[in-house]
Amino acid sequence: MIHIHYFTFSPFAENTYVLWDETKDAVIIDPGCLAQYEKEELADFIADNQLTVKHLLQTHTHLDHVFGSAFVKRKFGVKMLMHKNELPILSNVESRCQMWGVKGYEPVEADGFIDEGDIIRFGNSELEILFVPGHAPGHIAFVNHAQKFVIGGDVLFRGSIGRYDFPLCSYTDLMNSIKTKLMTLADDYKVYPGHNDPTTIGVERRTNPFLNQ
Repeated sequence: MIHIHYFTFSPFAENTYVLWDETKDAVIIDPGCLAQYEKEELADFIADNQLTVKHLLQTHTHLDHVFGSAFVKRKFGVKMLMHKNELPILSNVESRCQMWGVKGYEPVEADGFIDEGDIIRFGNSELEILFVPGHAPGHIAFVNHAQKFVIGGDVLFRGSIGRYDFPLCSYTDLMNSIKTKLMTLADDYKVYPGHNDPTTIGVERRTNPFLNQ
């Protein structure tokens, strides 16, 4: 069984996820830890729970989702995996930090690329990858069908959707991703977003104003 714990880090209130199962193998998704105490909080959680980090996964690479990626790579000796379409976003993070006045970002590079249909394995567990562009050109989501959950990044939120006013965003692509990928899942799938509280596919199908226009 996969356990899910999330931290809310940085002034952007980004959700960083740690997933692990009974083997104690774990993955970290979208480490947004920027301040040193946030990095220590994440590392202490891994140590206190005696977890072995196997993968660093990125739903996408907007600045608030990669603040701690270099730290995680170095601390746990893991590779950073993302979709190849995120390369222009990742390469622009440092300049975006300067524009926003964000200090402390350590540049990071991808070590490998993953795409829809790939399976991420850790311990006895699996995550299936969905390609869900729109908020970012290489945005992906991680789905576990056995426990019916999605680590969805900034695609679908409780009562809202991801922003589409950033460079290389697309409202059309975002809505297509939500409708053709996420909304094909059953109502009881839980969605863990990149910001704010979890929701379910069913709640959003019934009440999300962007899906009921």
